[in-house]
Amino acid sequence: MRYAVIMAGGAGKRLWPLSRNASPKQLLNMIEGQNLLYMAVQRLEGLFEPHNIFVITSAEYGEQVKQALPNLPAENIIGEPEGRDTANAIALGVEILAARDADSTMAVFTADHVIRPVEGFQQAVAMACDAAEKHADALLTFGVNPTWPHTGLGYIHCGPTLEPRIRAVLGFKEKPDHQAARRYVESGKYFWNSGMFVWKVATIREALTKHLPESMAKLAPIAQAVKAGKDYQPLLADVYPTLQKISIDYAVMEKASKVLMVELQCEWLDVGSWPALDSVCPLDEAGNAVVARNTVVLDSFRNVIVSQDDHLLAVLGMDDCIIVHSADATLVCAKSDSQRLKELVALIEQKYKNRYS
Repeated sequence: MRYAVIMAGGAGKRLWPLSRNASPKQLLNMIEGQNLLYMAVQRLEGLFEPHNIFVITSAEYGEQVKQALPNLPAENIIGEPEGRDTANAIALGVEILAARDADSTMAVFTADHVIRPVEGFQQAVAMACDAAEKHADALLTFGVNPTWPHTGLGYIHCGPTLEPRIRAVLGFKEKPDHQAARRYVESGKYFWNSGMFVWKVATIREALTKHLPESMAKLAPIAQAVKAGKDYQPLLADVYPTLQKISIDYAVMEKASKVLMVELQCEWLDVGSWPALDSVCPLDEAGNAVVARNTVVLDSFRNVIVSQDDHLLAVLGMDDCIIVHSADATLVCAKSDSQRLKELVALIEQKYKNRYS
C-alpha cells in the first residue's frame, strides 16, 4: 500500500502579518483563492486514496486543517504538541504508518510550495514510488533543476544516472553563498533540494533507528497505541517536547548509505516569503503582484501588494516594495529586506508579546 504524508506545521513568519500563530501560511487563501495545503492535497488526487493521505501539523492548527480538508478522515490529521523539525515529524508519521502496514511505501511532501503542471509532478511521484519499491534499500528524494544560483535553498550533489530521471546522490549541501551556488548551477551536477521524499516504511524506520535512536525509542509507544486502537495523543504530549530538534537532512539523509534522486521536471516555487508571489500570482502591467480587493496604484513598479479585507491600499511612487495589510497590522518594507522578517517579528514580540504574532 502507498501512503502520503504532508508536513504542514510551520508558522511562516516571513509571511507576517498575514501568517500568524493562529493562521499559518499554509491555510491562507492567497493563490487564486486557494490555500497551499489544499493545493498540496489536490496534487495527490489519483496517486493516493484520501484515506491514505495524512497531514502532520501543529496541534493548535488541527481543527482548522480538518475544516480545510473535509475529504480526509479526521484521524489522518496528526497534531504535533510543538515543532521538533522535520526528522521527528517524519519519525512520527513512520511509526503511525508502520502500525498500519509495515510493508507500505511512504511519500513525504511539503505544504508550502506551488508545483505546476500537476501532471509533471504526478509523473515524478509515481516514478519515485516505483523506484522505492524496486530499490527497497534506498531512500529517494526529489531534485529540482536549478534555474539560478539560489542561496536560500539546499542542494543535492548528484552522480551518475541509473535510470531515466533517476540518479545516485553523492551528498547534500546546505544553503551556500552566492559564489558556491553559482558553481553548483554551472556544473550541472547539483539540484535544488525539494524537501520531499519517498521510501519503504521499513527502510526509513531502520535508518531513523540507527541515526536518531532516542527519538525512535520514545516514539515506539505511539505505534503500539495505534496497533491497539488507543488514543496516542496523551503519550505524544509527554514525549514529543523532549525530542531532539533536528531536520531529516541532518539526521538521516546526509548519513544514509544509499540515496537516489528523482528529477522533478516541472516548476517548483517555494512560497516562503512575500517576493515569491511575483512568481505565483498574475502581475499587472507595472509588474506588481496584487492580492487585494481595493487598490489604486500609480507610478509604482514591481511591488507585492496584499490585503485581507476591503481596506483600500493606495500606492504612489514606490518600487520593489512589499505592502501587506491585515486587520491589526501593516507591513511596508523593501523586497530586498524580506528575508529579515523573522528578525522584525522577534522585535515585535519583544515589545508587544504575542499580541501580533
